[in-house]
Amino acid sequence: MKTKILTVFLFFISMFVFSQHKFLKYPEFNKNDLSKTKSTIKEDAHAEILYSSISNLIINGQLETKVFKRIKIYNKEKSSQYLDVEIPLYEGNGEKESVSGLKAVTYNLDNDKVVTSKVEKDAKFRSKEQKNRFIQKFTFPNVKDGSIIEYQYQVNSPFLQLLDKTYLEFDIPVIYEEYIFDFPKFFGYNYNFQGGLMPKYKEDQAQMMYGQDYYSLRLGFENVPPFKAENFMKNERNYITSVRPELNSTNYNNIFKSYATSWDDIRDKLKEYDDFGGQLSKKSLARNVLSQDILSMTLPKEKANKILKFVQSTYTWDGNVGLFTGDGIKSLIDTKIGNSAEINLYLIMLMREAGLNVSPMIMNTVNRGILNIAFPTIGAPNYVVACLEDNGNYYLYDATSKFSLPNLLPPRAYNYNAILLKDKKAEILQINNFIESKTYLNVDAKLNDDTTFEGNFKDRDTKTFAILAYDEYVDNKQDYEKKYKERYTFNFNNYKSEVVNDNEFQTSFDFNTDGFVDGVGGKLIFNPLLFLYRQNHEFNQTEERKYPIEFLSPYETVKKVTITIPDNYKFENLPKSKKFKTEDEGIIYSYVVSTEGNKITVETSVKIDSDNFPKEYYPAFKQIFDAITQLEGQLVTLVKK
Repeated sequence: MKTKILTVFLFFISMFVFSQHKFLKYPEFNKNDLSKTKSTIKEDAHAEILYSSISNLIINGQLETKVFKRIKIYNKEKSSQYLDVEIPLYEGNGEKESVSGLKAVTYNLDNDKVVTSKVEKDAKFRSKEQKNRFIQKFTFPNVKDGSIIEYQYQVNSPFLQLLDKTYLEFDIPVIYEEYIFDFPKFFGYNYNFQGGLMPKYKEDQAQMMYGQDYYSLRLGFENVPPFKAENFMKNERNYITSVRPELNSTNYNNIFKSYATSWDDIRDKLKEYDDFGGQLSKKSLARNVLSQDILSMTLPKEKANKILKFVQSTYTWDGNVGLFTGDGIKSLIDTKIGNSAEINLYLIMLMREAGLNVSPMIMNTVNRGILNIAFPTIGAPNYVVACLEDNGNYYLYDATSKFSLPNLLPPRAYNYNAILLKDKKAEILQINNFIESKTYLNVDAKLNDDTTFEGNFKDRDTKTFAILAYDEYVDNKQDYEKKYKERYTFNFNNYKSEVVNDNEFQTSFDFNTDGFVDGVGGKLIFNPLLFLYRQNHEFNQTEERKYPIEFLSPYETVKKVTITIPDNYKFENLPKSKKFKTEDEGIIYSYVVSTEGNKITVETSVKIDSDNFPKEYYPAFKQIFDAITQLEGQLVTLVKK
């Protein structure tokens, strides 16, 4: 939530860095850019930012943010994220942000002539995303390989305390970009910088503007390569270079006022907000809701677990994430549907009504980026869960997912930093997913005389993996089945996805397929893992690892394949069993082969004991998974009796 500053002031102390570079000088359109066929920074780039300018100016008590972008499209199919533009807007406390001067055009070259296609009014529309938050959108017309798209607009805002975060790296190269923030000198702003990109041009100085003393931060970047994401990153934006100013003080007419806040201050403010603390104070909404069986329980954890299950089974999350309620908890009770704050704040209310010591814990979801605990602000966190304190231990609860458990939150909530809002203080905590998730891949197959295989396959997930699988299945059942058809390209039938063993999710099917057996000189040769064998693995990065290795949770993947061979064959050669692990047992692997009569069973297990590892661990992962791939490539040889 943004906070409006009613009067314009300023104080700022900084070093002076001067540059002769000219900022805010939009280049004229260059026809030759339409003839470009590839980027000079990265030849295989699907698009390239030719020019980008983000300019923030505080004047007359308003924040004016001017945006100008010109982007070259080399491959339209791979550039869809740049062809649809979204402008986030906020409104609250009777004030709102607005857009002006919006112009957007597509340039193409036709018979050596520049043809322009403007974004018309009917292609611009505004939608409400959440309470107080709106998105203005538009889509570029007539885009082709080789087109240039260009747009500019200004956002006018009365909200001066926390500016939007601006990202300075992208998945495409940038020829030139600049970031500017000009504000009256009686304001004092902190700059929350993140990432390692350094500007080529920088001005950080006081100067006269608009007839008064201003302070100016101006950053210019040239020939910026694309940010290269690595496998096993929760959110690459945690590492992309960005800047976000936040007001910390004003000094107007020698009257100093600090806007620096602590998490204790944030806790106090949230208590006063109608759509957070105001909702929690409506205790009557939680009365006479829980059964006497639940209320009579004496063990806090047992009681909390039952209340979690009650909320999960009674109310449904609408998919909207937010720190604040939308239509309110009364609407949740009436409709049985609500956003994440409504569901989890009501969970807190019911637990408190049952006599439990429960507090809200606020955080950022993974998609929003890691919460910066060094810069407390009410506009940063976007998620809340329930935290039970019992005998000095904390237990976390989130009822938005039907599969979540005590201390097992949905993956979106595990984002390192969190703030616990206790009765008398705020406490900074770090949360990680310590609960191991498991995937069991089970194949029971029969090798027929005609060298085809028939059998049954089961894919069962537990804990965090079950949450993900269930949510993906419920979101789109057809797409979920399509994923299996794309992964396993042979024919299968009796496909079924279902909840098993209470909080586990399983997909199964029957199959009949050929192509897994080679006949050589009267012998039959095949990999006993059948379609579970993978020739490649994802730890294949050749460059030095730059960022930590992040997983959704500690995990174990178990493959078990049992094959019955024809009675007139016997085993001539069998794979060799083997086990290995890292010194600290962070990674443990086993490959075990056994036979009984005309059956062979191969069981493998990969066990990872943490949800994150430092980047220095990457060579160990690569070495072990290279060995796994080689080991699992072993073959069985059958000969006739």
